[in-house]
Amino acid sequence: MLSIPGGTIVVRDEGTRRSWSVDLEPFLLAPHPVTRATYLRDPETRDPNLPVTEISWLDAVRYCEARSLRDGLTPAMRLGDDPDALDATLDPSAHGWRLPTEAEWEYACLAGSEDARPGALDEIAWHRGNSGERVHPVGQLQPNAWGLHDMIGNVWEWCWDLFDTEVYGGYRVFRGGGWCDVPRSLRSSCRRKSHPTFRIDDLGFRLARSTGPR
Repeated sequence: MLSIPGGTIVVRDEGTRRSWSVDLEPFLLAPHPVTRATYLRDPETRDPNLPVTEISWLDAVRYCEARSLRDGLTPAMRLGDDPDALDATLDPSAHGWRLPTEAEWEYACLAGSEDARPGALDEIAWHRGNSGERVHPVGQLQPNAWGLHDMIGNVWEWCWDLFDTEVYGGYRVFRGGGWCDVPRSLRSSCRRKSHPTFRIDDLGFRLARSTGPR
């Protein structure tokens, strides 16, 4: 896990043209998406260094909760009984494993840059033009200034946040673009969403943890 300094990020929704400022405390973020070997707890699994995909938001939250308990940490995320996960809770003071918020994700992706991407696209991201139409092992391309690999491209990454409950109900945000996307989708500010049960072959997740008081 890498230490991400606190700061402020302005998150923008290009569809509605809304923007909002978020102040962030320091947090920890994994240097790359969760791999198949880590998720399955099997280093001998086929293609162990590929990012795990076909993972729903619910799958990712359950993984974080189970791994927190296994590691003796207080879970930061809890699911309730609602099928759309509208009763799921996040405790930012808990030190257990969790998904990043989308503000944390975008802030970490930019790593202090004000550009749409934290580097030249082909040097930092697997996308439709260079991926050979397949997912790639994590960490092969250049990291951003804070040492984070694959923030752009390879696989989209689930975030904690609801997208817009008034319009989309329980749909959750994912960020970053994937191996089959065109360059327009591979920007730090690009927001996508789907139901928390949604699974697809270019969508995974990255682990975060809080560092403040328990």
